[in-house]
Amino acid sequence: MQKKKKQLQVGGQAVIEGVMMRGPAYLATAIRRKDDSIEIKKQEFISKTAQKGFFGFPVIRGFVSLIEMMIIGIKTLNFSASRAELDWNEEDKSKKKKSATRAKIEEIFSFVFAFGLAFLLFAFLPYQMAEWMKLSKENIFFNLFAGLIRIIFFVVYVWTISLMKDVKRIFQYHGAEHKSVYAYENNSNLDFDEVQKFSTLHPRCGTSFIFFVLLISILIFSIVDTIFAFYFGAPSVLLRLAYHFLMLPFISGISYEVLKLSGKNINHPLVKIMTAPGLSLQRITTQPPNNEQIEIAVIAMKCALGMDLSDHDNINYVE
Repeated sequence: MQKKKKQLQVGGQAVIEGVMMRGPAYLATAIRRKDDSIEIKKQEFISKTAQKGFFGFPVIRGFVSLIEMMIIGIKTLNFSASRAELDWNEEDKSKKKKSATRAKIEEIFSFVFAFGLAFLLFAFLPYQMAEWMKLSKENIFFNLFAGLIRIIFFVVYVWTISLMKDVKRIFQYHGAEHKSVYAYENNSNLDFDEVQKFSTLHPRCGTSFIFFVLLISILIFSIVDTIFAFYFGAPSVLLRLAYHFLMLPFISGISYEVLKLSGKNINHPLVKIMTAPGLSLQRITTQPPNNEQIEIAVIAMKCALGMDLSDHDNINYVE
């Protein structure tokens, strides 16, 4: 039996026609272009949570890591989108190019629309529905009902976008990312046949993190609402939303610690129960990848870990 390799900090996310991987010292994004060449963007990165001090404290480090990954995720998605745009423009050179001003306006509009939709579906509407059910004075049932509605909306939203062709491609790269991480963690050869043997479902996935946030928020919000109501009476929907929003850094920090602990004790029966919802949702957010997508994920991982890439051809590094 092969000895299992000591787990390093490796993980990432799927992007447009590629994968971003984060190692202990580097971020690496590998993108497959239309001409079948592979572009890699590699940069040094050491998390603030790895440095001694306030940002490394439990719970605090969870929120800091979340902010870091959000920033990295947005930048990486923008990079992959820019490479995809180059291919689209090459395919249709006759297409009139948008002005920089128009492109910026569309980007801002898209962000505002996305934020507004997220606020409506995952914040205001679940709370308002609980209010309509006359649960405002029953804090535990209020948060259980609102949390359940939020989870239903989230699952339906993910399933709906998974039907889109472009999103399905991203979910395949997500599956490739998980398979390659599993292969590395199990000290397996990183060739196509070996990597394909592993599951697309991984307990440390961001999908599982979101589910932990949704579940843990129900418990913490119920406790806080009960204390608030004892002193000040039942809060209105908007007031409840306001102070719940301010608690998100704490909840995300707790969720991070739970996710980190579950990754180290994955065979424990309680951990299996806790991770089951997130793993189930990954059956939607990860799809079986082909060998070309596996290759991209493996290249990104090797690059992020400073491993040799000489056995891969047609690779170009970009700034």
